[in-house]
Amino acid sequence: MDKDFFVGEIDRHSGMLFRVAYTILRSGDDCRDALQETALKAWEKRHTLRDEKLFAAWITRILINACYDIRRKRKRTLSLEELSMEPAFQPPDRTLALAVQSLPEKLRLPLVLQYSEGMNYKEIAQALRLPESTVRGRIHRAKQELRKELEES
Repeated sequence: MDKDFFVGEIDRHSGMLFRVAYTILRSGDDCRDALQETALKAWEKRHTLRDEKLFAAWITRILINACYDIRRKRKRTLSLEELSMEPAFQPPDRTLALAVQSLPEKLRLPLVLQYSEGMNYKEIAQALRLPESTVRGRIHRAKQELRKELEES
């Protein structure tokens, strides 16, 4: 993989990567740190990518690991300003947006990757290092939770 391809792919996927990072970290500063760490790790490990068509899933997996590292290291309390930030996934309905944000991360992340980022089940499974059947199940459970939540409101 050459430098031009790498930089082009990072630029092309930067919006998606930020939204995924925000889904996990919920802090703009932490997201920017995760993106920088991801770009550095990906460049160092570029030789491990076997198929350039899978760049999006590969870089997403690196990003998710970087986000988890940041979250583990920071273990801090959230300020009221951070809690009032807009969600990464912005459905057209505010009630739906709040319901999506209330989902546990293990259900919210696959849902955001599918509907906000347009990834298919296989790409999500690769990015999250889960079996495709688990991804399908989590998206299904997320939809059920959302349905239940929205019916109650």
